[in-house]
Amino acid sequence: MAQFVDWDLAAATAGALSKSGPRVSYTEATDVVSDLRRLTDEAAGHVADYTGLRSQVSHPPVRVVDRRDWAATNIAGLREVITPLVGRLTKDKQPGALTEAIGSRVTGVQAGTVLAYLSGRVLGQYEVFSADPGQLLLVAPNIVEVERKLGADPRDFRLWVCLHEVTHRTQFTAVPWMRAYFLSEVQAFVDASSSGGEHLLERLRRGVATLSDAVKDPESRTSVLDIVQTPGQRAVLDRLTALMTLLEGHAEFVMDGVGPQVVPSVDRIRAAFNRRREAGNPLEKAIRRLLGIEVKMRQYAEGRKFVHGVVDRVGMARFNKIFDSPLTLPRLEELGDPDAWVARVHGPVGPAPTAG
Repeated sequence: MAQFVDWDLAAATAGALSKSGPRVSYTEATDVVSDLRRLTDEAAGHVADYTGLRSQVSHPPVRVVDRRDWAATNIAGLREVITPLVGRLTKDKQPGALTEAIGSRVTGVQAGTVLAYLSGRVLGQYEVFSADPGQLLLVAPNIVEVERKLGADPRDFRLWVCLHEVTHRTQFTAVPWMRAYFLSEVQAFVDASSSGGEHLLERLRRGVATLSDAVKDPESRTSVLDIVQTPGQRAVLDRLTALMTLLEGHAEFVMDGVGPQVVPSVDRIRAAFNRRREAGNPLEKAIRRLLGIEVKMRQYAEGRKFVHGVVDRVGMARFNKIFDSPLTLPRLEELGDPDAWVARVHGPVGPAPTAG
């Protein structure tokens, strides 16, 4: 089978380039891990009570990881998804030995470089590629580093982060079809290429190279979205963007809804965290630009506003109909118009319930 990425080299590169994180003693590190595990369980109760969503499938316990472990887990997940897609695209035809060796090793170094950078930024993640139904990861060094930079109360900040990440776990475990739908859309994006497999692989390689270049060159002006060339791919990207905006906005809405009840310093944490998120250094701004008009930050803001608008109109219980099936998910154009989603899914509705 054609090798798109030298995954072993990607893992080695990510491990070599990942920074070690803030200085903590062995006792402090042990306490942080124990604290995050306990606060994850606490957050799960708060999220279930607030949203009315409860896991329908069993899931593994949270994994508290360092930066290298986070990168290694994501490489393993990507390998599980990308390898069979590449085989199907190329119909398992083998390229020339030199082409495969050089191409896969270059892409491996580039992928490792990107993941090394991201490993120092991510606080937590619900990783869905490696296994069903997924795995909740909390990156302990990053959480400690950010809470110190913000001057936040450690218990409050850690619980606040756990509320957000546990909401993502709930989205995938309380909605059993969500993971399969997400993965099917990723596959549909690949299938929507009107070019042959080799041409698509070259575009994917250019996309990885573009990410890698931006990590090393803050002046880069290229966007990964430049590889999206067909109308079919744009249609799939619209659906994926709508889905991710919903999931991110829902998590933000929940953490802000639960936060004041259980995190005494939530207002100060939110204000300081927003300033950090919006500012960023030149490299961070380059990454945002690279991903296309700061998509992730727009997802937080637009998604939270959409969820807030729907819950205001119909209440939490009727908002949860959004998770009934892929047909009830918001369309991209509905994210800025909650009334349109409500009308399509619920029809004419009266005033929202005063509770729930």
